[in-house]
Amino acid sequence: MHTKVMDALGSLPADLATAIKPMLEDGNFDATISAEQFDNLLSQTHMTDSELRVALLPLAATYSVSPLSHFCVGAVVRGNSGRLYFGGNMEFVGAALSQTVHAEQSAISHAWVKGETGVKDITINYSPCGHCRQFMNELSTADTIKVQLPEREEKTLQQYLPESFGPSDLGITERLLTEINHGLGVDEESELVQAACQAANRAHAPYTKNFSGVALKTDDGRIFVGMYAENAAFNPSLPPLQVALINMNMAGYELSRIIEAALVEQSSSISHLADTQNTLEALNPDIPLTYSAL
Repeated sequence: MHTKVMDALGSLPADLATAIKPMLEDGNFDATISAEQFDNLLSQTHMTDSELRVALLPLAATYSVSPLSHFCVGAVVRGNSGRLYFGGNMEFVGAALSQTVHAEQSAISHAWVKGETGVKDITINYSPCGHCRQFMNELSTADTIKVQLPEREEKTLQQYLPESFGPSDLGITERLLTEINHGLGVDEESELVQAACQAANRAHAPYTKNFSGVALKTDDGRIFVGMYAENAAFNPSLPPLQVALINMNMAGYELSRIIEAALVEQSSSISHLADTQNTLEALNPDIPLTYSAL
């Protein structure tokens, strides 16, 4: 568990810090808060729903990895299940700025990896940039998702992105976070490659059909996966490596602990191989990458 999370307790209202401390100290804390836990926090702190979500942002921001900007952004999303997921922005020294991850993308991907099929609302400590507004417009709940900022009235995503361009403009009905299985298989027996293939089966890539997944192994043998999140506007698409890095970061792992990686992708008009290689090279040039094109 992040020591920074415990350090952030001092910035929370006293009632909230007291109520949430046992959750953070629990060895099973995974940067999420269940609906039941959230209701208990509401009753113990006497905050409103939106006040509590805003008050949780300093905890989410501790997951920021921002060695370039030193600008820590936190986000909290509530999935359709009612569980809340933390997220933080991520930057990578030596990699192109296009490889960075925004806090909104982090929290949404965190929810996606853990099985959510939609997002009810998102709370962030700064107004979402245009990139993130477009990214969220790909979601299965894009028409209903609410956006909450500190000291602001809650608004819908569509109020932040009027006259939006999205999947329907390209004749696409599939949406990000919708449950899906592409039925891909790989002959490779490697556990890491198999994990990457299973991630590729969950990828959202209706525009290029580049169903791709990444699996990362850490020095203690744990495997973290990520799948490709494609976007109607193309540029806001989130590569599978970034989703895997988000998954790893939200579990409290330093990125320096990666010892091996695998990328599996459906052959199509695009490929994630070069970007995956380049970003891994920036993290650690000694990380071996296994690649499989189906």
